[in-house]
Amino acid sequence: MRRHARARIALNLAPRSSPYGGGNQFVRLLSDHLRDHGYEVVHRADDRLDAVVLLDGRPELTTFGIADVAALKRDRPGLVCIHRVNECDVRKGTAGMDDLLARTNEVADHTVFISAWLRDHHAGKWFDRGRPHSVILNGADPRVFHPPSAAPPAGSFRIVTHHWSDHAMKGFDVYGEVDRLIAEGRLPGAELWVVGRWPGGMEWRSARLFPPCTGPRLAELLRQCHAYVTASRWEPGGMHFIEGAQCGLPVAYHEDGGGIVELASRFGIGFRGEVGEAIGRVRHDYAALRERVLTDGPSGDLMCFEYRRLLERMLARRISA
Repeated sequence: MRRHARARIALNLAPRSSPYGGGNQFVRLLSDHLRDHGYEVVHRADDRLDAVVLLDGRPELTTFGIADVAALKRDRPGLVCIHRVNECDVRKGTAGMDDLLARTNEVADHTVFISAWLRDHHAGKWFDRGRPHSVILNGADPRVFHPPSAAPPAGSFRIVTHHWSDHAMKGFDVYGEVDRLIAEGRLPGAELWVVGRWPGGMEWRSARLFPPCTGPRLAELLRQCHAYVTASRWEPGGMHFIEGAQCGLPVAYHEDGGGIVELASRFGIGFRGEVGEAIGRVRHDYAALRERVLTDGPSGDLMCFEYRRLLERMLARRISA
């Protein structure tokens, strides 16, 4: 670490060496970005902090929690606290997550939601829209997830989806339907690639299946495809389709996708009933949609810049207050 850091910032999730979903990717990417721009980044609470970013409120997952931040703020009134909200109960039919987020938010000076849909969801339950907040959309690591340098592959029109979770809400009913349509010849010239996990007992008829993978191996598979399909429901943001989009893939997305919709609608085709029709439209308008995803797709660089700019503003205001 350089000798004179701009500020000392703590994130309350520590990076894991094994794949651990979108939260782990976010911690690694933002930590690297902040360090590259002169900040000291730690994952513990101490009395030398200038700012904290709360990424989770669950004590079993975090390195410090709400009580630690509250105690620090009593001793250091100028401590800046940002709360990143990326979850909700409706996503997987759980109970208690919305309440935990509300409790965690009590120590926050500024709240970041990963989608406007998620902000609106929580505003209907506990969040006061009058409090300082932002919407910063997710992005993946651009060093890994980027468009191919060569033309898209020739041959079959390859549609891909990937999930670490085998939860039914990830959209496996729809992926099974795509598989059936291809097997029955109703999507001629199309091929479905499925990467990751799927519910036990699910039988695929035509799909090409790949085990779970991450990082460069996953990006390599994505860049061999033409389009992405996501049928995940009520997602706060969703990293899976973002990784696909950053590899240059237009998206067929479920219109009940929650936070997915506000980003995927820029460069994709929505569906609710007939997924085959949406895939057909993606294929028909492929050139235009691909240009749109390359021009207006998600960006890990932009995401990190927006968090850094927010921290810069809040730290500067603290000094001038």
